[in-house]
Amino acid sequence: MKPVRSLARAMLSGIFVASGYSNLTNPGRLVPAAKPIAERVEPLLEQVNPRIPTDTATLIRANGAVQIGAGLLFATGRLTRPMALVLAGTLVPVTLAGHRFWENEDATARANNRVHFLKNLGLFGGLLLAAADTQGKPGLRWRTGHRIGHSRSSMRRAVRTARREARVVTARAASTARRLPG
Repeated sequence: MKPVRSLARAMLSGIFVASGYSNLTNPGRLVPAAKPIAERVEPLLEQVNPRIPTDTATLIRANGAVQIGAGLLFATGRLTRPMALVLAGTLVPVTLAGHRFWENEDATARANNRVHFLKNLGLFGGLLLAAADTQGKPGLRWRTGHRIGHSRSSMRRAVRTARREARVVTARAASTARRLPG
């Protein structure tokens, strides 16, 4: 299954690396569409840290850089689960800014944006699957539950052993007490 996963990760990340590079080197073409989303995010960024740049072109470049980095890490199998979530997160502003099909008056533009919106939705779903993929190994939830169960079993064995030893010690003490004169 490893070759299939490796190939699938490379194929899934390709769109992010390519579009991330395009957005990093030429953000101007996206500024008009991204401006409404950037204006909504600006107050949140200023609350986090006033030094964070909030102009639309810089936010587009930052999203592109994140897509390139996370896409390359994801494709090469490094930190795949967290990078899948990061890539999914970069899709949200891109989809909301660039593919608002419900606002298009032109039927052709509406249909085109709907296709891209649904494509991004499919990519988002694929990334969520990749984020949940444990690559055939037990997940954290199973390992934690297994450890808890193992600890409980160990504790029960220890209690049974302690009770058994206490009975033996008590029996020996009673036997010794009966043999004592007096």
